[in-house]
Parts: sequence; C-alpha cells; structure tokens
Amino acid sequence: MKTQVAIIGAGPSGLLLGQLLQRQGIDNVILERRSGEYVLGRIRAGVLEQGMVDLLREAGVDERMDAEGLPHDGVELAFDNRRVRIDLAGLTGGKQVMVYGQTEVTRDLMAARQATGGTTLYEVDDVQPHDLDTECPYVTFVDKHGETQRLDCDYVAGCDGYHGVSRRTIPKDRIKEFERIYPFGWLGLLSDTPPVADELIYARHERGFALCSMRSETRSRYYLQVPLEEKVEDWSDERFWEELKRRVPEDVAAKLVTGPSLEKSIAPLRSFVVEPMQYGRLFLVGDAAHIVPPTGAKGLNLAASDVNSLYRLLVKVYHEGRTDLIPNYSRTCLKRIWKAERFSWWMTSMLHKFSDEEDFGSRMQQAELDYVTGSEAGLTTIAENYVGLPYEPLE
Repeated sequence: MKTQVAIIGAGPSGLLLGQLLQRQGIDNVILERRSGEYVLGRIRAGVLEQGMVDLLREAGVDERMDAEGLPHDGVELAFDNRRVRIDLAGLTGGKQVMVYGQTEVTRDLMAARQATGGTTLYEVDDVQPHDLDTECPYVTFVDKHGETQRLDCDYVAGCDGYHGVSRRTIPKDRIKEFERIYPFGWLGLLSDTPPVADELIYARHERGFALCSMRSETRSRYYLQVPLEEKVEDWSDERFWEELKRRVPEDVAAKLVTGPSLEKSIAPLRSFVVEPMQYGRLFLVGDAAHIVPPTGAKGLNLAASDVNSLYRLLVKVYHEGRTDLIPNYSRTCLKRIWKAERFSWWMTSMLHKFSDEEDFGSRMQQAELDYVTGSEAGLTTIAENYVGLPYEPLE
C-alpha cells in the first residue's frame, strides 16, 4: 500500500486531519487499533472553541453541529454561594463557544470520510512507524485478518493519543517531557436530564470543585472533584447527586433535575507536554504530544489547533513545494500549547481543593477569585482564553 500521509489514530484529530487533507486532494490512510463502534463510544469533551468550530466548517462537517449544537455567549464561576457570569461575547468582540459533544464530532467526521471514499482501517494491530528520519518512511501493521501489511508514505501524523505508539517511536534522547500530576480526579456523570443552567457553571467549594455542564438541551454532564483513590463503584447515583447539591450555590441545587446515570467514570488530572512535537517525518498531534486538565475545556481544542497547523503545512508542502516550513510545525504548535497549559493549570489551581486545612493556598484562591471576578481586565483574561486564543501562523 502507498499513500501521501499515514495517519495513526481515528479519533477526532485524525479524522479531522484526514478530512481536511482529502478536500485538498492530498491522499491519506487512517489506521486505528480499535473498532469504529469503540471510538464512537468514548465519552469526552463537549465545549468547542470558536477556532475549532471554524475549522469544522472548513472541513465541511458543520451541518449537524450548527443545527444541534448550543452556542454559548457566557460561562459562570460560582463561589461563596454566589454566581458570577463571564460575558464571553461581550469581552471578546462577539466570540462564542459551541457545546457539541466529541462523540457527535467524531460521528460527523466518520460520515464525511465515508462519503468522500477515504480509507480508514479499523482493528489493526502492532502498528509501527519505520525510517522516520529518512525521505521514505513507512508504517507496518497487522490487519484484522491477521495479515502483516506495509504502508509506504511521505509523512506520518501521530494522532493516537497519550498511550499510542507514535510518541514512543521517537528516541528518548530526542525529546523532553514536562509533566505535573494533580492529587485528585474528576468523577463524571452523564444523564438524560435537562441542564441545571443555560451555561456552564464552574464551582469552587470547601468540599471540592464541581462543574455543571451539558451535551444538549436534554442531556447533562456533571463532575465532582474526588481523591485519586476513589472508585466509581463506591458512588451510587444518589450519592453523586447529593454531593453535587452540596457544592453548588443553593439556587442551583434547588433547580437540579436528577435521574439515572448513563455513564460514570473517574478521570485523573495531569498537565503534560513533550518537546519537540516532531521527529523526522513524524508529526505528533493532540494527546500524543500534550495533556491538559479539563478545567479549561482545552483538550480537544488543542488537538484541533495542532490539526490546523499540520494541515496548512502539508497543503503548502504539496501545493507550493514549501518543505522549508516543515521544521516550523513544533515551534508553531508549542506557542499556543503552553498558553493553553497555563490557562488550564491556572483554572485548576484556582478552583480545586488542595488541602483539608485553611492555609495560605486557600486564601490565595479566594483572593484570586475576588480579583478576577471584580475586574474587567480579570474577566477579559478568562474570556479570551476560554473562547480560544488565535491560531498561530506558520510563517
């Protein structure tokens, strides 16, 4: 087999890159070790930055998003039993975020790829890139029939996540990892209940952080900060709802509609970045190169900004012969990534409980919240970062 760009991973970043390249006449093959049903079953993010929304429109997969997604002009911070609304649109010149689940983004991209005839090979095993530091890289894998295959290509895009093979292929002396592990996780519950508010509510409470989010007008997603040693099976639906009511303002708790969970899971929180994000003709994209705590709603959106940079780079390579731009990929992506890492770290540090004691850190959290919510400059800082900073140009 031969293609121009081999894409490892059929999550939203791999599918979005494939769709954008396909529309520019750049041939690509996507390899995925899981089944399509498994990929669709992942419960993930649901808040899309303005830049990602625009990129999905450029990819021609915006019809259902625009019909069913929920544009949001604001977001709320809750603390001391009160709520402060951040006017995203008013503070950023009209920019918004879109609430539209990652599962639905993936579904739309899968349908678009099938319609364009792009090749996606699911349930492949033992995927391994080779000769990445030469002009003739290739990828070997075992297909679902047990046959070993070779895919020759010009470039490899590693869109296979934190645990994928792409980053592990790079020699350890050629990359550096930066990481912070947080001492808690998020217990998430998905339910077919109407959201408690029209916009997301990020709540700081002495018992721990809580988030009220949604996937649609009839499906809600809620989160609680819990210790890392907690187990999902110890949290009944009733226990979850009661704890959530304790952590949100009284007027929010009074309106909360509860119901049986569709899914519950605990996600650990970490900040992680690898530099550089490329090795030879391999480019790392999304979670393969960086992880952010979900507090800033940046994970999927950062992957989209990587896709934007790589897509525009490859268009210039194939349409204009601009191979001189290839070394710019990592530097371009990392400028935006570190700013998003800072915002996610800052939001996490400001809103979560780190100690059972009233200490210096908790007083700083309170002072930070009082300042940013009482200052237009502080509110603007949150708004600009939340809707998404501009994509970095390649040149």
